Order: sequence, then structure tokens, then C-alpha cells
Amino acid sequence: MSSSDAVFQNWGRTFRCTPASVFVPETEYQLELILELARREKQTVRAVGVGHSPSDLACTSGYMVQMGRLDRIIEVNPEKRYVHAQGGVTLQRLHAALEARGFAMINLGSISDQTLAGMLTTATHGTGVDHKVLSTHVQAVRLLLADGSKVICSRDHMPDLFSATLCGLGSTGLILDIRMEVAPAFRLQEVQETFKFDDVINRLNAVAHSAEFVRLWWWPQADDVRVSAMTKTSESKRPLGSWLWHSLIGYHVIQFLLFIGLLVPRVNIWIGQLSSWLVKDKTISVDDSLNLFNIDCKVPCLRELRNWMDSEFADPHGLRPHCVLEIRFSDADDIWLSPSYGQRTCWIGVVQFKPYGFSVPYRALFERFERIMIRHSGRPHWAKTHSLRPNALSALYPRFDAFRELLQTIDPDGVFRNEYVSRHIFGASGARYGERVFKARP
Repeated sequence: MSSSDAVFQNWGRTFRCTPASVFVPETEYQLELILELARREKQTVRAVGVGHSPSDLACTSGYMVQMGRLDRIIEVNPEKRYVHAQGGVTLQRLHAALEARGFAMINLGSISDQTLAGMLTTATHGTGVDHKVLSTHVQAVRLLLADGSKVICSRDHMPDLFSATLCGLGSTGLILDIRMEVAPAFRLQEVQETFKFDDVINRLNAVAHSAEFVRLWWWPQADDVRVSAMTKTSESKRPLGSWLWHSLIGYHVIQFLLFIGLLVPRVNIWIGQLSSWLVKDKTISVDDSLNLFNIDCKVPCLRELRNWMDSEFADPHGLRPHCVLEIRFSDADDIWLSPSYGQRTCWIGVVQFKPYGFSVPYRALFERFERIMIRHSGRPHWAKTHSLRPNALSALYPRFDAFRELLQTIDPDGVFRNEYVSRHIFGASGARYGERVFKARP
């Protein structure tokens, strides 16, 4: 590959790296050769798909293997309701193949611009208090292990390897193909309404159970929470939206205002209030599940976040973020490194947009947000940036030590350990493993 192709940048343009070599295999045999070369040259191997994770999870200074050409959909089985596909297939392609056969994924995250293997290895979640993370829909995984052997693992065969791989951070082996449960295609009716923060938080449990799929958007600048409640329906499609709202105003106008807020931070409070006002009316729409999906929570945690935001806005020298916070829910599962392991979970994500690709202030915002999450025993989403190390993670994840021991058994030489895995799972320190080692400005 050319030198320009050897520079990798993740989907959110937050991290970039220059691997020692970049490979784009088209066959499993080529994968085997790459792995053998890495063992001989004592290099690490990192598989990457779209690079959807906004952290440096996909970055490496060793060998990078881009899996995008190993994207074959092997089988859609309507009788047994599963799809069998190679790990490099994107969710968009998978949706199209399933839709053609009258099927759909059971649940989805907000964005489908990621690979099937990437979805699995980070325990990507959708929303719905009675729905588990998407990795729980996986029935079997075929892996190329560090020693060059190929194995199939499932709940019945090599269950420890299976449970570790379902949120394995790409460190248990190269994911060759996946068999995953699917559902008959369905439509959703989505009802969106805006309420004041206290009106939602005072009845959060009822709100979370008000529909099969519920998610919230919280504008702290306006003290407003937008509630999206989605229920399966057989009604005809009535999609919501127009070019005026979703393209001109919802994207271009707001992006321009966010750029102004980058230059004049105090404007960001007004922008947040305007954004909330623009969508304040109650709306009802009916559409295919894909079009609506894409885009144990302690109430004291949310209240502390609200108090912190209020204090920043009241301080003349406080932070002026334009962020909106997204709140989603999931049921408990038994995946070793899933944030929902053994507990129902409320996912709270804080987002700072980059208007026209320009960087925005975020470090102080994210650091203070993380401190509040840690005080309430929050578990980090593995695809996101965080500062926790093995001692803290071991206290939060009951099977963390078992996960690390399994990696030491199946990959004793650390072939699949990149800087992220070495740092957060094995506690590696020093400049080479710093959280900003793959940032343009360390």
C-alpha cells in the first residue's frame, strides 16, 4: 500500500495512527499468512473494520488488517431465523440482505456504519429495558487464533472463549464469521415528546418501561428531555421528516451555529435551547425498524449531572458545552466484559460535535463527566475513551480477571494486544501506551 494509505483515522476523526504495515486480505488463507508473518517478525496484529469506535481501540503501531473485503453474507436461514456472515460485512449491507428476505436485526444501535465483527467485539447496544446488548443475539463465532488454529465457539462449545469474544475488544482472535439470530421484519411507531428534566427523572422507571424501545435526549442548556418511545405496529408507514427540517435546519443551520459557538462559547447555551425548541412538538411516525433505530441507572447520578451542568452555566468562567446527552437502556446479560453484565443498565453518553471538522473543547467536559460516572460505579463503554485501568476495571467487572487470564492462555505472546488492550486490560504504562499516543496533539 502507498504511504498515504498506511495512515488510519477512526470514523469520528478523533484518533489516527501509522501502522508498521497495513494489509487488506481477500481470503482466509491470506489472513493466515499475515498472522504467520506477524509471529515471525514479532509484530502485533490488529483487525479493523470501519473504525467506528471514537476511542483508539482500533489503532496500532503494529500490523493492521483491514477486514472490509471479507464481507460475504454466507446464508440467511428463514426457518431457523439466523444469518451467517463474515465479520467484515457492514451492518448496512446486512440490513439490505435481511430486508430482501423479510427479516431484520432484533435491535440496533444509533449508527449502522460499522461492521458485524465490530458490533460484536464492543458489545454494541440499542435501547429497550427488556433488550440485551446486540452481542447476545450471536449464536456462534468462528475465530483464527494466535497460534494459527481455527475454532468455532458458542454457548455449548468452548463457552468461556465465546463469552469473552462477545465483548473481546478484538483480542481473542481474528473474527472470521458469525451466526446471529434475526427476527421477521417489523415496523415501529415512534412517539416523541419533550418534558422538563424533573418531570422525566421523577418517573424514570415508568418512562423506561413505557414502550418496548425508549431512548432520551437531554439538553441541559434548556433543562429539556426529549422522550422517544417506540412500539411494534402493523400500521402503514408514515415516516416523519422533510428536507427543510432534517437537511437545511437540522444539519446545515445547526452546524453553522455550532461553528459560531466554537468562536464564541457563550452562544452554545442559546444553541442548545434552540435545538430543543426546534423539536419540542409532539410527533408520531411509523417506519421500518432500521429507520427508527438508527441515528440499572441511578437517578442520583442524573441529578448530579444536572447540578454540575447548572453550576457550569451559572459560573461566568464555567464550561459552555453545546452537548446533548443521549440516554438509553438495556437488560442484564452474562457477557464477561459487557457493561450490562449482571445488571440492567442505563447508558449515558455525552457528545461534542465537530462543526465542519474543526476540533472543539472537550477534555475538561469529559473528565468531569467521567468523575461523576465513577462516583456512581459507572462501567465504561469499551468503544469510548476512558481513563480506567485494570485495578478499577476488575472491581467493576466481575469476570475481568477471568477475561485477562483467558487472553494469557490463548495468546501468551500478545499477538492481538494493541496499545488500547495493553493499557486497559494489562496495565501497560509509559509514553507508548498513553491515552493520547494516537492523538495529533498529545
